[in-house]
Amino acid sequence: MLEEVERWLTRRSWSSGDRPLNRLTDARDADPHRTSVSVVLPALNEEATVGRIVATIRRELMEKVRLVDELVVIDSGSTDATAAVARAAGARVVHRDAILPRIPALPGKGEVLWRSLLVTSGEIVCFVDADLRDFSADFVSGTVGPLLTDPDVQFVKAMYDRPLGDAAGQGGRVTELVARPLLNLHWPQLAGFVQPLGGEYAVRRSLLERLPFPVGYGVELGLLVDALHTVGLDALGQVDVGVRVHRHQDGQALGRMAAAIYRTAQLRLSRGHLVRPALTQFERGEDGFVPRTHAVDTEERPPMREIAEYAERHAA
Repeated sequence: MLEEVERWLTRRSWSSGDRPLNRLTDARDADPHRTSVSVVLPALNEEATVGRIVATIRRELMEKVRLVDELVVIDSGSTDATAAVARAAGARVVHRDAILPRIPALPGKGEVLWRSLLVTSGEIVCFVDADLRDFSADFVSGTVGPLLTDPDVQFVKAMYDRPLGDAAGQGGRVTELVARPLLNLHWPQLAGFVQPLGGEYAVRRSLLERLPFPVGYGVELGLLVDALHTVGLDALGQVDVGVRVHRHQDGQALGRMAAAIYRTAQLRLSRGHLVRPALTQFERGEDGFVPRTHAVDTEERPPMREIAEYAERHAA
């Protein structure tokens, strides 16, 4: 590990308990405009978990204390009761397709995160996946904490244990097999991030609006790499929030995720194009193995500040 990264680990890695809630609310109240907080949950068919997450954030961080200013669920086309459950629990729910309708929406998590900037107003934006079980408000207060208390910090990732079934620390297979090797080989300054692909992180709007967004699974790696090049390693941090339990994807879904992440890295390394942006996988059928070919996400959205509607809104 680079000496720079070792020093970074001692300065920019914290625990959620390092900043008690009263310290965070005092910091927020001292400058409520600069420290206003929006929490965004991207959601697709998450009726089983989204309600509890929303209710916890609302109760612990909006009613008991005033830390979060707005809580928004972006529904990316759910066919279940995700929107109704989230709304009943106290979130503002916005459908992906209702945001920036002049640009047809593409499928993918990154697309939803990018569009969320147009329907939120906080100077700090905190993203939380909607499939978490045993959710704690520390996922939000922990990640926004350094941004509230240290003006030099721009981007904070949550870190946590990720169990796989009964096996501790065996989750995050794409992280260990794809993302971590890529980062260590090509962006060794980012080798200190425990969960580089984690979906829980908080970022200053002033940085987010300057970054391009891969529309699919590559969004977390893309934002982290681009943030490093935009503001430098010392502006990035991570906070230990304990344990993350969520729904695990099957092996083929992980393969598609891995391909999208590799493509995101490749684009940043060369700014070129993959010769064949597709991934063929195999499923056993009645007559043997059947090939299934899936497109690899190849689209990215431009920095939000280049979008006319966003510029007009923030100039008003």
